[in-house]
Amino acid sequence: MYLAKVIGNVVATQKVPGLLGIRLLMIQPVAEDGTARGKPQVAADTTQAGPGDLVHVTTSREAALAMPDPFVPVDAAIIAIVDHVHIEYTMAVAPSGTPTKSKKKAA
Repeated sequence: MYLAKVIGNVVATQKVPGLLGIRLLMIQPVAEDGTARGKPQVAADTTQAGPGDLVHVTTSREAALAMPDPFVPVDAAIIAIVDHVHIEYTMAVAPSGTPTKSKKKAA
C-alpha cells in the first residue's frame, strides 16, 4: 500500500465486464514528503477521487478484492482519499555528534 496523487482520468471505451462502471484514474506515487516517486500508473477508483486528491492505493490481489467483483484484472485500486498525513519525527544524535532526523517508532 502506498500514497499517490491523482493526476488525471483514463478513458477506456472497452472494458472487461467486471470493470463496467468503475472509473480508471492516472496516479503518481508519492513519497512521505509529497514528492513524486516512480512512474505514473493507472488505478481503479472505488472512492470517487478526482484530480489533485491524495489517495491511498493498494496493489496485487488486494486491489482486485477492493472491487465490487473481486475477480477482475486490476493491479492497483484506490481505496481511500487521504485528508491529512502526520509524521512525527524525533531528533537523534549520530555517532559523529551530528543531530539527525528519524521517524518515531510506534510503541
